[in-house]
Amino acid sequence: MATTQLFLASTLYGAATLAAAMDVGTIPPADRRILVVSNNASVPETHPGLDLAPGFEALRSRFDRLVSWNEVILPLHPGGWTPRANEVPMWERHLRMLWQLGDNDVELIVESLQVPPALSFAQIFLGAPITVYADGLMSYGPTRNKLGLLVDTRIDRLLHLDLVPGLEPLLLTEFGVPSQVVPSAEFTKVLTEVADAAEAAVGRDLDGVPRDAALLLGQYLSALGILSADEEEQLHLSLIRGAVALGHKKIVFKPHPTAPAHWMEPLRAEAAGLGAELTVLDTPVLAEVIYQRARPALVAGCFSTALLTASVLYGIPVARTGTGLLLDRLAPYQNSNRVPVTLVHAMLPDLADAAAVRGWAPPSPEQVAAELKPLLRAVGYCMQAQAHPELRDETVAWLGAHLTAETWPYFKRRRLTSLGLPGAVPARLAFVPRNRTVRRVARRARALKKAALG
Repeated sequence: MATTQLFLASTLYGAATLAAAMDVGTIPPADRRILVVSNNASVPETHPGLDLAPGFEALRSRFDRLVSWNEVILPLHPGGWTPRANEVPMWERHLRMLWQLGDNDVELIVESLQVPPALSFAQIFLGAPITVYADGLMSYGPTRNKLGLLVDTRIDRLLHLDLVPGLEPLLLTEFGVPSQVVPSAEFTKVLTEVADAAEAAVGRDLDGVPRDAALLLGQYLSALGILSADEEEQLHLSLIRGAVALGHKKIVFKPHPTAPAHWMEPLRAEAAGLGAELTVLDTPVLAEVIYQRARPALVAGCFSTALLTASVLYGIPVARTGTGLLLDRLAPYQNSNRVPVTLVHAMLPDLADAAAVRGWAPPSPEQVAAELKPLLRAVGYCMQAQAHPELRDETVAWLGAHLTAETWPYFKRRRLTSLGLPGAVPARLAFVPRNRTVRRVARRARALKKAALG
């Protein structure tokens, strides 16, 4: 019987990962390959999907057909819809008819299986084997949601890029799912194709990007409720100041695609006041396209995956900012962004520390295995202790030996207390967080301190 592979993708970066995996044979051939594009933007109607992104044309020929998941479930949003159990057979029949699948065997290759739309997709095609691919740093963290027996037993493997050589993903390991690396050389080859196609599509926009500049990567954290708009503006301003302090007079700022346009004015004013030339690149191209076409002298940002691709795949100096604040703000502790923030905070130099930025070198795989891996496993256990009870003993041992002022930012005392781990609140003081009188006195003391300092 014929086999059809259904690839679900929401980002150009993810589609490029799929293309590299197909080119190298990591994903075996099939009779048909259909790319199912999902636009997960909060308002999909105002943000073009990945199939309209500059550079996508280089990937299109690898698929026999392109379909839109948004159109299938319209007017519902891909990130918020899952099929009712009694509707699953109807949905599978509908999709088989709509996409002309017939009685073909179906294989699913999806990203972010823990949440819709990938989870919805897996629930509809109940008999299909599943390959999960990771297009970012979250694969190094634990699975954040339960998948259900009809999903987790069908996962064959996890495909991922080797963004942190020496570190293996924790994602899906509780189900015994093996991981497999998509070769970096093949991925960069695909990115070159994407860059060529993007340049052909928006060449004039890229012509204005100066070479050897400092490339600053913006993020839209206030939309996630992690930072306020003012705090995020200050984070971006700190990127400008840090780059100028390092001697960069040419700066390129790549805002998040969904960030408001008016956010750019304070950045332009700050750069001008510091005597720097700022170029805002609002064309929606991958950061890796800029790496290849303009070869930045520095890439700086908060916790974007593009920081690691700059360093690991292109050998470009990198720096971080704002990760300390984010480690403190992320809530709950299980927030899936915690692992990417932890990785970037632990590995990369602080942009404000000029000496550290100039003297930084990527850690060797041996260093990663000896130092970073134990930290990530301890953080992963604290995030999802029930899914990884086998990590408890080593987490207890690591915390007992390494919980210092330098490592405390990666953990929360309340979380350690709830899990009975080293660093927990002493038993005789455990009542304090729950005591109304103590909390009221503490709030009053903070208010008085703030008034005195003000």
